[in-house]
Formats: sequence, structure tokens, C-alpha cells
Amino acid sequence: MGRVASQSIQTTLFSYLGVVIGYFNVLWLYPYALEAAQLGTFRTIQDLALLFVPFAQLGLGHGITRYFPKLKAGHSAFLSFSLLLATAGFVLVSFLFFVFKEEIIGLFSSNSPELINYLWIVLLITFLALANSILDAYSRSFLKVAIPTFFREVLLRLLTGLWVICFLMKWINFDWMMAGLIAVYGIPLLGILVYLSWLKVLKVDLNWRSFPKGFRSSFLKFSLITFLATAASTLIMKIDSIMVSSMVSLEANAIYTIAFSMALVIEMPRRAISQVVMPVVADHFSKNNLVEINRLYKEVSTRQFYICILLFLGIWANIDSIYHFIPNREIYESGKWIVFFIGLGKLFDVAFSINSEILVFSKYYRFNLIATIAMSILIILMNFWLIPIYGIEGAAIASALVMLAFNTVKFLFLKIRLDFNPFSLDTVKIIGLGLFALIMTSILPMMENPLIDITIRSILILGIFWLIAVSGFYGKAELNWIKEKIKKSGS
Repeated sequence: MGRVASQSIQTTLFSYLGVVIGYFNVLWLYPYALEAAQLGTFRTIQDLALLFVPFAQLGLGHGITRYFPKLKAGHSAFLSFSLLLATAGFVLVSFLFFVFKEEIIGLFSSNSPELINYLWIVLLITFLALANSILDAYSRSFLKVAIPTFFREVLLRLLTGLWVICFLMKWINFDWMMAGLIAVYGIPLLGILVYLSWLKVLKVDLNWRSFPKGFRSSFLKFSLITFLATAASTLIMKIDSIMVSSMVSLEANAIYTIAFSMALVIEMPRRAISQVVMPVVADHFSKNNLVEINRLYKEVSTRQFYICILLFLGIWANIDSIYHFIPNREIYESGKWIVFFIGLGKLFDVAFSINSEILVFSKYYRFNLIATIAMSILIILMNFWLIPIYGIEGAAIASALVMLAFNTVKFLFLKIRLDFNPFSLDTVKIIGLGLFALIMTSILPMMENPLIDITIRSILILGIFWLIAVSGFYGKAELNWIKEKIKKSGS
């Protein structure tokens, strides 16, 4: 338990350090060092490459994590088998990339022709990120999580920032900066290879006959099912950026990227709480304790909605002042409504609670797969409809509407099948509290000093939420529940 606890603490520290570096890069360094079109190119190439990774991976990452414990021996052979399958997936994706290369070029030729010169980088980053994901899953199976997390969350972001600084200092030109992304993604891969070699678990072993009977077919079946859900989820996360570059411009994608990154802060507590409750949900399902799952469903919704709407209001009430600190803000502050709509979409996801986690661990797990695939198709269609009408705000509106529809469908399914309901009178109270806080901050005059303005508005919002909480809206037990869940997420 000591080693597991140590790994958990280190992993949490590396994750948060990665978040800090990432936000420094996105909200200050990139807008300062790069022109809007350059930033759009820089992010779109990476998004396109990372979009291909789950399609090449074929779900093998989750398959390795699940099936590794079933092997008493032959772990090196399992890694070799997985890497061979991943290579086959990469070859297939590369083949399709070259078959449809003219169509891909056509997507960007009108609005983002500068991007075409760097498409050759896409598959190289895809291959490096793919190999890294397989080795990361293999390392995780040995309960070695912290160091791979450092390579993935910290070193990659740190190298990216340093490489952009090299461009800022005029030590390299933009072509070299883009080409250097290959090294930026390659160094963390080299790091994890050295780490696994140091652990003496990295060996080439092609003796696949040592696998138990039916192991390979079962592993492949599970991986392919997982692949569809993972690919659809990645598509949902990355498609907005790519479609904005394709249908509007690279400059527009730079604006969209900055705004989207700000809105992502809103869902961070949800991610932390989700990690805590997943094993609890799985345990309750194993005991068929549906009453407790429904109680947890409701409690998580109420409490994380309370926290996340506080974050949403904190960002939105201070949005103009926040943009004041972003370099070249006259370009990027036009994306503030993107922050609003993406943030609203995250609030929809938060309010509907742990519906995805419940579905994954229930006997209806295939429904979550179907819903995720349907959502990825829907968001593409919505983007095609709304971007030509509303521009980059259309992509954000599409995202919010799809999140609402996606969660509503899962809510109705759980309500009909299991009679689960995450909502209560407290949900209405939180919405009313949020609206009250929003009105109070909106009538405040803007201060000339943005730091003072942020401080006053933030204190007002925190004061309203705290006074309501201690006056009976939430009792001491509920406040301790929130603190305990967040605390446990880091251990």
C-alpha cells in the first residue's frame, strides 16, 4: 500500500504541475510568441495527429490494462503482441491518410492553405503518440504510473513551451518549430523506453503460444469495443478545432483554442470526483446495490454542480479582465462567448452527474458506446450547420447543445431502465443561487485596474456562495463531503 500511495501522490503532483505549465503555455506564451495564424497551425497539426491516435491504437490501451492481470507470465510477449497490433493499426490509418490525402488537403485549401505545408508532420506525431500510449498502458499495468505521467503531463508540455521560446528568441524559424514537434513528442517516448528498460520489463518476446486459450480473441474483442468509444470521445474533443480551421481560418482556431482552454477549468472538479466514485459504483453494482448507486448519482450531481457553477461564474464574471492579461488580447478577446457556451456545455455535463460511469459499470455498457458514437456524428453535423451561420461561436454552441442532448438521452435511459434520477430541489436552488450571483456581479461597474476588478468580483461571488452554504443551503456534513471527495482524489 505504501508504494501505491507514493505513486498516487506523485501522479497527482505531476498532473497538477502539467496543468499549470499547460495553462501558462496556452494563455500567455503561445499568444505572445506566435501570430494568430501560426498558433492556429501549431494547434491544428497537433489536434489532427492526436485525433488519429485512437483509430490506430484500436483500443489496445484499455485492453492491456484489463487483460494484463490475467497473465501469470508472458508479459513481454503481451507487449510485443500489442505493439504489433498497434503498428498494424498505424499502417491502416497511414494508408487511409494517403488514399484520402487530396480530400484532406481540400478541407483546408480554401480557408487555411498554410496548414497544407505541414501535413507531413501529422503521421509522425501520430506514430510517436501511439507508441507512447501503448507503453504507458504497459507501465501502468505494473503499477508504475508516476514517471509515465511525468513524461506525458509535464515533460511534453515543458518541451513544447521551451521549443516555442526558441522560436520567440529567433533561434529557429517557424518551419523548424513545426518540424521540431517530432522531437518534442519523441523525447517523452524515449524517456519511457529508458524507464521500462531500467525496470527490466522491456523485452522483445514473440512467444504468443504461452497465452491462455481464448486470450487473444477475448483481448481483441474487448479492445475493438473500447476502440469505438475512445475514438468517438477523442473525435468529440478535437473535431471543433479542426473544423474551425477548415471552415473559417487558422486565426479563428487560435481564438477558439484560447477560449476553449479557459472553459476546461470548469470541469476539473468533475474529473477529480469521477476518479473517486468510479470504484464505488463498480462495487455497488457487483453487490446489486442500486439504491446506493442512485443516492450517489444524486449527491454527486448536487455537490459537483455547486462547485462547478462557482467556477463558471468566477470565470464569466471576470472574463474581460482575464483577457486583459492575454498577449494580443485585441485578437483573442472576441472569443469570450466561446468561453460562455463551452462552459455552459461543461455545466450540463456536471449537472447530469456520473451517468457515463454508471452506464459503463452496468449491464447496459453498450448503450454508452452507442450514445458516444451518435454524439460524435451529431457534433460534426451541428458544426457543419452552425459554423457557417455563427462562425466560431457556432462551434461552441454546437458543443453545448450536443452535450445537453447527449446527457439528456443518458438520463432518460437510466430513468427508464433503473429509475435513477440525479436531480432534486437542491438543483433548482443552485441554479437560482447562480443566477443571483450573476446578476449581482453584472451590476458592478468595471474597475480600471483589472486585478482589483477580478478581486472584488471573485470575493463577491465567493461570499454569496459561502453565506448561502453556512446559512443552511448546505450543512456542515455536505461541505465536509465536498472537501473529503476532492482530498481523496489526490491520494
